Amino acid sequence: MTTQQSRINADHTIHMNDTLVLGIGNYLMKDEGVGVHFINYLENHPIPGTADLLDGGTGGFHLLEYFENYRRIIIIDATLDQQKAGTIQCIKPKYAADFPKAMSTHDIGLKDLVGALQILGKMPEIILYIVSIDSVQEQGTELNPGIIEILPQLRKQIMTIIGAGAKSLPPPNLDKHLTAPNS
Repeated sequence: MTTQQSRINADHTIHMNDTLVLGIGNYLMKDEGVGVHFINYLENHPIPGTADLLDGGTGGFHLLEYFENYRRIIIIDATLDQQKAGTIQCIKPKYAADFPKAMSTHDIGLKDLVGALQILGKMPEIILYIVSIDSVQEQGTELNPGIIEILPQLRKQIMTIIGAGAKSLPPPNLDKHLTAPNS
């Protein structure tokens, strides 16, 4: 399978595919930035198939145009949910209320964004991967080892979705918890 993966530039010029892999988080806050770190990881470990990559930073309404222009958005973000750090959960939210309550504070903007898309009638298919973390207070630009360990597993799950191509199929573990590796 040929890789047709692109990274969206700051001037928003690249848009080759109908699927966007969107990493959300604060790169300077260690594990809280897992979504952004995951986009960087994919640059060195490309996903076979067709998807564009975007470092969405801390989210918000500046991402509206991406949600309007892609048929499918796969979001990767951190959550404080009392699960073991590194636990991956996958959900398919249809409404703003479907987003987990334990997501980081910047995700209030994502929930508002989804609400606006519903009003506009431009809601794409959203698949949300949340990664359990221990803290949003740690500062640093490196992920903790337990979070680094799950990146290949997360990539594999996303490859399953992208491999489905034009089909709108959930990944095999949709709405299920994937256990974090023992660290």
